[in-house]
Amino acid sequence: MKVEAVPAEETDEPTLRNLLQLYLHDLSEFESIEVSDEGEFRYPYLSNYWAEPGRYAYLLMVDDALAGFALVKSGSELVGDDWAKELAEFFVLRNYRRKGVGRTVARHLFAEFPGPWVVSVIQRNQGAAAFWDHVISRSAVRELNKVAINDGKRDWVVFQFEFPVSTSDSTSS
Repeated sequence: MKVEAVPAEETDEPTLRNLLQLYLHDLSEFESIEVSDEGEFRYPYLSNYWAEPGRYAYLLMVDDALAGFALVKSGSELVGDDWAKELAEFFVLRNYRRKGVGRTVARHLFAEFPGPWVVSVIQRNQGAAAFWDHVISRSAVRELNKVAINDGKRDWVVFQFEFPVSTSDSTSS
């Protein structure tokens, strides 16, 4: 099974918007997310991924079939870290879950941006919290810190860690 995180182009925005509908529907189980009068879940930040530096959108692919998406951004307002990469949103379609797709993509993204990371999960979403605890604690991370944070709106489980530069990626002079 070939699993990839492919950088999304601006022309992929409609595809990501469609996937966001499924993602936000899933999240509405844990968070009060209302649909618009047109029956849509709104995600106002999507177009920022092609307009602002430090934002990265990915389509998740399994054997060249669409399997989900990931949104990564520089800086985390939740923990006040301007240098960390934050996994802003992460979604794997249900038929690809529990097959190693999420774990593979997460590790790929961490390795693509070595350094400090923040992954936050709504505390009530115990399945996602368990997934990230498993994936992060079994990855080659340093200084893993798992804390509970309330931002005034909701309770979060926040994972902060350092993903090292791969020795296989470094070159000698």
